[in-house]
Amino acid sequence: MLTAAQVADRLAAVRARMAAAARRSGRDPAAVTLVLASKTQPPDAIRAAYSAGARDFGENYVQEASSKRDSLAGLAGIRWHLIGHLQTNKAKSAAAIFDVIHSLDSARLALALYRARPAPPLRALIEVNLGGEATKTGVAPDAVAPLIDAARGKVQIVGLMTIPPPAPDPQASRPYFARLREIRDRLAAPTGLALSELSMGMTDDFEIAIEEGATIVRVGRAVFGERTR
Repeated sequence: MLTAAQVADRLAAVRARMAAAARRSGRDPAAVTLVLASKTQPPDAIRAAYSAGARDFGENYVQEASSKRDSLAGLAGIRWHLIGHLQTNKAKSAAAIFDVIHSLDSARLALALYRARPAPPLRALIEVNLGGEATKTGVAPDAVAPLIDAARGKVQIVGLMTIPPPAPDPQASRPYFARLREIRDRLAAPTGLALSELSMGMTDDFEIAIEEGATIVRVGRAVFGERTR
């Protein structure tokens, strides 16, 4: 694990890169939220990032997040994001732990989250599988509008999320980020939803995502270093 000073330095460097990317695209850097992907990181690493100013943390698994949330209960203002796939049978636990779900991918899951937390509705983003990858969850682009209709009133749909196919060149992600923005722009008016959040971009390509309109980037390695497990 990195020292607290190293985490703070790396966090500052990521924020500087985010701000530069936002300015390149004529955007306000404050319009982009950094969610630190803290999967497999110990509570002390999260505490170090929190002390350096981070408040949003993303976890992939409900059980791991629950343990960390309990360990860090004293940190005021911390926000927990589920950025991994959520099984329907974990919806009740997830609704009690997370502030935002980035991976809504079915009407069944929306209903399970509603039953677990009818009010206030849980904030959620629809995960879109733009690469058509069988190994990834998320809905196809043409299934986004029907899912919005099915989930409306059950969760608060605030936007869309995607993970592009892996590629050696980060620029390969750009068309996917642009397409997610285009889907949002096309659906916002007919659905009557702002869909203001676009969660896209990770350590290797978050600057490109910001240039293409990301409002949330999910960064882990660039702040915490390589995962040890």
